[in-house]
Amino acid sequence: MDITAIIAEEIGAKRGQVEAAIKLIDEGNTIPFIARYRKEATGSLDDEKLRALHTKLTYLRNLEARKQEVIELIDEQGKLTDELRKAILAAEKLVTVEDLYRPYKQKKKTRAEAARKRGLAPLAEFIMLQTATEPVENEALKYVTGKIEPESADKEAVLKAAEKEVLDAAAAIAGASDIIAEDISDDARFREHIRRITEEEGKIKSEAKDPEAESVYQNYYDYEEEIRKIAGHRVLAINRGETEKILTVSVKAPEESLIGYLEKQIITNENQYTTPIIKAAVADSYKRLISPSIEREIRSFLTEKAQDGAIDVFGKNLKQLLLQPPIAGETVLGWDPAFRTGCKLAVVDPTGKVLDTTVIYPTAPHNKVEESKRVLRTLISKYKVSLISIGNGTASRESEQVVCELLREIPEKVSYVITNEAGASVYSASKLGTEEFPTFDVGQRSAASIARRVQDPLSELVKIEPKAIGVGQYQHDMDQKKLSETLTGVVEDAVNSVGVDLNTASFSLLSYISGINVTIAKNIVAYREKNGRFRSRAELLKVAKLGPKAFEQCAGFCRITGGEEPLDATAVHPESYPQARALLKKIGCEIKDEEAIRAFRKTVTDLAALASELDCGEITLKDIMSEIEKPARDPREELPKPVLRSDVLEMKDLKPGMRLKGTVRNVIDFGAFVDIGVHEDGLVHISRMSDRFIKHPLEVVSVGDVVEVTVLEVDLKKNRISLTMIDDADKKQGGNGAAKEGGANKTSGSSANRNSGGASAAGRSQNAGSGRNSGRDRSDGRDRTGERRYAPGSIGDLLSKIKL
Repeated sequence: MDITAIIAEEIGAKRGQVEAAIKLIDEGNTIPFIARYRKEATGSLDDEKLRALHTKLTYLRNLEARKQEVIELIDEQGKLTDELRKAILAAEKLVTVEDLYRPYKQKKKTRAEAARKRGLAPLAEFIMLQTATEPVENEALKYVTGKIEPESADKEAVLKAAEKEVLDAAAAIAGASDIIAEDISDDARFREHIRRITEEEGKIKSEAKDPEAESVYQNYYDYEEEIRKIAGHRVLAINRGETEKILTVSVKAPEESLIGYLEKQIITNENQYTTPIIKAAVADSYKRLISPSIEREIRSFLTEKAQDGAIDVFGKNLKQLLLQPPIAGETVLGWDPAFRTGCKLAVVDPTGKVLDTTVIYPTAPHNKVEESKRVLRTLISKYKVSLISIGNGTASRESEQVVCELLREIPEKVSYVITNEAGASVYSASKLGTEEFPTFDVGQRSAASIARRVQDPLSELVKIEPKAIGVGQYQHDMDQKKLSETLTGVVEDAVNSVGVDLNTASFSLLSYISGINVTIAKNIVAYREKNGRFRSRAELLKVAKLGPKAFEQCAGFCRITGGEEPLDATAVHPESYPQARALLKKIGCEIKDEEAIRAFRKTVTDLAALASELDCGEITLKDIMSEIEKPARDPREELPKPVLRSDVLEMKDLKPGMRLKGTVRNVIDFGAFVDIGVHEDGLVHISRMSDRFIKHPLEVVSVGDVVEVTVLEVDLKKNRISLTMIDDADKKQGGNGAAKEGGANKTSGSSANRNSGGASAAGRSQNAGSGRNSGRDRSDGRDRTGERRYAPGSIGDLLSKIKL
């Protein structure tokens, strides 16, 4: 199997790019380092493609290891043939390897195994010859033992005797039929064909255990959809309904035609005595052994595919949330809303230092609104608060109303923003939160976190376990290991794309930098506390456990402003300092001289020649030019700032046709939830995002985007708002032609946790998956390498001679 070619085709890269990337990964380089500083080698593969490459590489290497393991296990049994070895080595999927290994796998006690112990294998082979000239019962009588008396009365002896008994001819034929059924089931060619046909023609069906019961899964009470078309979010919704014992789920395959296929392949001679027995064995093999197994495989595959899709969406949402532009230079009042326990407040200065904390009780059951306003006036006046950051959890709506009333009454110019508070409670109760604010209670820590999230979202959010941030769908139903690995990679990519200030970054932020783990991050902070500011990147080599390899990986992402080396403030890697200095000398200017550098770039007509003169690659030269022109530029600056508000709309104020500006809070498979300044986020369905066809909302929007929307419908009873991003609100079907999924369905206080139930994932959508690529070589179900050899005269030998 050509691993490089498979990966190149899957990620859309050239063979040389993949080979270079694999070599760099094997040498211990990190994905962010390869993406940023080894562009020449990889042809500028970005971090997303490199992570996809790494994931596929790991899968294929594990597949190769499993192939060798299976070959060794079969060889130990003395049953490995050249044909079988070739078939195993040619397999491109793990399921194919397991199909080929199935006949040789040590099985648990099965009906066929029990029949073999009774000596009925020769009778099964006699039946499969299909040449009987008299009733099979006559042959079966040869295997009848009658009642066997145990050697003693103890339980083990009685069971041992019973295991060898064949009481009559019918029992003998039944046992032989069990052997035939299992051997049919174990044939990889048959399974391959049946799996493919089931995937192509089968359907997923769900039914309610109690059709009269009300639940969020009512859309799935009598539901079926083609396996190859069902969308991932519907798979996950159905799975959850099954887990909660509300739904029963099954795979509907073309059973009659598949049994007919097996009969056609296996019955080579119509024989009045053996054909009825073989037909019964075929039906038993399909219904009892093959179909349940294939159903489990298909549902497992659909679930894995749906989870991978959801994790991918979760990762993209998380990255956008992490890379939201910071609101710098503001003194922020963080507001953690609540009812009974009161609203926790924390005032944070522009550097993130907490100046004051308190608790107010403007919400039920206390309703101390005027008293709370007096406290707020004092805090705003005393600390010159210019922005209030309100968490979007429980009591957010009531808190927002109080803030809006206050802002109308005070002379100071203050704005407010609704902030996604997902994970704030996790941070506030964590060891890190306790270490950072040892004298604060959890509410005060949470309020401080909510304030800091608008000042520098990335620095604050890295303190929280990524999956606790909650910008996805069904995140709690995911493979947690895979989810954690993916999201950790997303955080690493986000942190490294921005870089860190080596003299101010927390150990949480440093721990995500390329080449730096938690231990080294803590050592960097300890060194900084003991020795003061870092004066150069080279000083990193004095940090405990940070060796040359770690330095190579991390140096370019760690910035030092006002240090001994001006280039340390840029993203230029120390290995490229000679080229950067030579370039500055050639231009005759210093770093940051944008005008001189820009003028020089216009005069460069032969970039390749200049790169050769400076002894570096063209891509590296371009990056050096960009960095010395604008050192330490922050990619987040190019993104739209969060929408700041000073007043609030009520749902009853919304009318169809109203044009509003909003912030995308969450993106899911069938649309996006948009905060338009009322207490419920509105849903823009995928069919209302664009006039052109789109497969997924992420092609159009991302979390944090500021978008223009038009109100389509407001349902006050269900608290649902339907929006469109298409200019002409009359184009309700949009470019996708997808059926309406329904309005925004808020299932929790946090917008990030919407769609946690099944109802909002119901209905049909153009986002349906395309189904698994079967990857078969032949439509007749035969494997790539032809027939396998079995012991002469065995059922496997007879089956292998059948020409499919």
